[in-house]
Amino acid sequence: MAYSAPVFLILLFQLLRFSLPSAAAAHSCSKPEPLCPPFTSTPPFPFSSSPGCGHPSFQINCSSPHSIITINNLSFSLLHYDHNSSSLLLSPRPTESLSFRRNCTSHFPSIPNGSVDLSGSPFRVSDSSCSRLSVLRPCPEQNLPNCSHCPWDCRIIKNPAQLFGGCEASRHPAAEQGCHGDILGFLDKFLQLGIELEWDEDQDSYFSNCKTCKADNGVCGFNSSDPRKKFICFRLRSQVPAPWIRQHGPNRTAIFCIIFVFMCLLAVVSIASVVLRSKRKPSPAEEDPAALYLRRHRSASLLPPVFTYEELEISTNRFDPKRKIGDGGFGSVYLGQLYDGRIVAVKQLHRHQGGGAAIAFSTKSFCNEILILSSINHPNLVKLHGYCSDPRGLLLVYDYVPNGTLAEHLHGSKKIYRKGSLTWPVRVDMALQTAMALEYLHFSVIPPIVHRDITSSNIFVEKDMRIKVGDFGLSRLLVLPPDTNSTAASAAGSGCVWTGPQGTPGYLDPDYHRSFRLTEKSDVYSFGVVLLELITGLKAVDQRRDKRDVALADMAVAKIQMGLLHQVVDPLLAAEWSAGEEAAEGIAAVAELAFRCVAADKDDRPDAREVAAELRRIRGRTRGGGISRASSNSTNVGVADGAGMV
Repeated sequence: MAYSAPVFLILLFQLLRFSLPSAAAAHSCSKPEPLCPPFTSTPPFPFSSSPGCGHPSFQINCSSPHSIITINNLSFSLLHYDHNSSSLLLSPRPTESLSFRRNCTSHFPSIPNGSVDLSGSPFRVSDSSCSRLSVLRPCPEQNLPNCSHCPWDCRIIKNPAQLFGGCEASRHPAAEQGCHGDILGFLDKFLQLGIELEWDEDQDSYFSNCKTCKADNGVCGFNSSDPRKKFICFRLRSQVPAPWIRQHGPNRTAIFCIIFVFMCLLAVVSIASVVLRSKRKPSPAEEDPAALYLRRHRSASLLPPVFTYEELEISTNRFDPKRKIGDGGFGSVYLGQLYDGRIVAVKQLHRHQGGGAAIAFSTKSFCNEILILSSINHPNLVKLHGYCSDPRGLLLVYDYVPNGTLAEHLHGSKKIYRKGSLTWPVRVDMALQTAMALEYLHFSVIPPIVHRDITSSNIFVEKDMRIKVGDFGLSRLLVLPPDTNSTAASAAGSGCVWTGPQGTPGYLDPDYHRSFRLTEKSDVYSFGVVLLELITGLKAVDQRRDKRDVALADMAVAKIQMGLLHQVVDPLLAAEWSAGEEAAEGIAAVAELAFRCVAADKDDRPDAREVAAELRRIRGRTRGGGISRASSNSTNVGVADGAGMV
C-alpha cells in the first residue's frame, strides 16, 4: 500500500476522537475578546486577555495606551507586534516588580535594577537589539556614580550588554561605534523606545498543537490551574460519535482492539515499503544534475566537503535577512557559523529566476566555481570550504573575509574610513597581491585559469588590509588545441578559447568583446581598470559623468595622454602626492602600468607576470629598500606555496 504511518495515526486519532466525550460546545475562549492595543481587532493566537486562552506566555492585560505582558514576573508595555517576523517590541514598566532602587536610578525609570533574565520563556532578545547594546561603550572621561552604593549602575555603564541575559554571550559582527557620554540616559531612552524580542514557533509545541486544533475547528488554550500549563484544544461544537462505536460495554472494547491491531499491521507494511524504497538505488534521472556533473569531471575524493541544506540553513539562522552581508546578480551571501564554530560566508545562488535558461546558467556557474576552487590554493584567493547541491537551493561555503570589498572601501559604505586606511603604500600592496593571484592563475595552474570577472567588488579585504580574490562563477580553463604546446603558448600569451563575452560593464576587455577570443590578457585589462580605481577613487562606470567619461578607462587614458593625471588622482592621495617625489613617482608609475593594461589591442598589454614584477619594483621604490626586501620575501613564499598545492 502507498499509505504512510503518519496517515494511519491520524485516522486512528479521528476514530478515537469520535468515541471520547467532547468538550463543552461553547467554551469561554470562543467568545470575542475586547480590543487591546496595539491590536486593532481580537488579539490573534498566541495572544489573549482571557485566562486559560491562547498561549500562557502571551497573556496580556488590556490597558491604555499600551497593554501589559508579563515575562518571568517582569511587566512590559507591549508597543508593537510583527506577525511576519514573530517579534515583539516591549518597554520595561517602572513597577515595583522590577525592584527599582530610586536612589540610583531616579532619573532613569526604564532601567531595571538587575539583568533581565528571559530563560525558561520562549523569548530571546533579537540580534539587532543585542548588537546595539554590544557596541555601546562609555567615553573614558565619563563620571561614574558611587560604585559601592550603586554597583549595578557602574556595571551597565561599563558593559551595557549585561542588561539582558544572553546578549553578553552572543556574537555580534556589528562594527564598533564611538563612545557615548551618557550611557544611562541613552539606555533609558533606548528602553522607552522598545527592546525587540523574538520567539521560535518550531521550538514550542503549543504552536504545532494549535495548528492541529484550528484545523479541527477548535480554539487554542491551556489549563490555567495546572502549574505546567498544559495545552488544551476547546471544541466549538459537539462531535457525534460514529454509529459503529456508539454502543457501550465489552463490544466497544473489542472493536477498539480490532482497530488498533489493524492499524499496527498497516503501519508495519508502510514502514517496510519505505525501507525497501530507500535501499533501491536511484536512477541517474532522479539524481541532482549538479552532483552528476561534478562526479563526471572530478573524482569525489578531490571535491570539497558536502554540507546538507539543513546544516547551512541552521548556520545562517534560516537565511535571516539580518545576516545578509552581500547581494549580487548571481546570489546572496549570508554570514554563517558552522557546527564546529567556524565563521563562514554562505552564498545562495539565485536558481529559480528567469526560467530554464537562467536555472541552467546558475547550475553551470555553481559547478564551475566548485571545480575551479577545488583545484587551486593561494593566500590571495578565497578558499572554498564546501558546497550543497539541493533541490531547495545551490549553496557555496567560503572563507568569511570580514572587512568588506575593495569597492566598498573606495566607493561604498566603508569609504568614510579611507582617509586613514587606504594610504598609497596600502593601495600598492593591494594591487600587488591581486597581481600575484592572477600570476598564479595564469602561470602556475595547468591548464591556466582566466577569472573573467576581476572587479573591485570581487576583491575582498581582510582586517589587516590584505586581500583575497573571489567569485569564480565566470572563470574558464584555458584549454588549448591538442596540437599546441600549452606551456609555450601560455608563456607567450597566445592561448585562447572562443566564447561569448561575459563579465562586468566597465571591466570587460574590448578585444574579447569584439573578437569573442578569451585570453589571459582579458584579466589583465580588468586588472588595469582596478588600478585606475585605486589611483582615482572613482567607479569603473558612472552614469553621472559626461558621456565620454562614463567608463573610467576611457576618461583616465585621455587624461594620461594629455599629461593631466593630477586632475583625476584621488583627493585623499593629494597630501602624499605633494609630500614628496617618491609618492608622486609611484602614482605616475602605476598609472603608466594601468595605461598599458587597458590597451585596446591585447598584444600591447603586459602579462600578469610582468605586471606583478613591475608592481614589486614600484612598491620597493615607494617603501624603501628594507621594507621592499621583506615584502618581496613574503611574496615569493606565498607564490611558491600556492603553486605547490595545485
